[in-house]
Amino acid sequence: MFAIAAETVTKWGMYVLLPVFIAFLFFIMWDIAKKSDAGKAGTFWIFVALGAGFVGFLLKVVLEFVFEKWIL
Repeated sequence: MFAIAAETVTKWGMYVLLPVFIAFLFFIMWDIAKKSDAGKAGTFWIFVALGAGFVGFLLKVVLEFVFEKWIL
């Protein structure tokens, strides 16, 4: 019925849906900081703590690309 390749679904998920989800997570972090009256320092630490997973994921994607293209 629907003949969509797994590679197509993966590409859509990685390059379209994942950035939308990450933007939503940043909105949630901003909303948490705003509602809790965290101030500048508190907002910074909220973004550092909750954004660390996002940075780790980006680092993983970049390292996979580097290893695939230039090292291996």
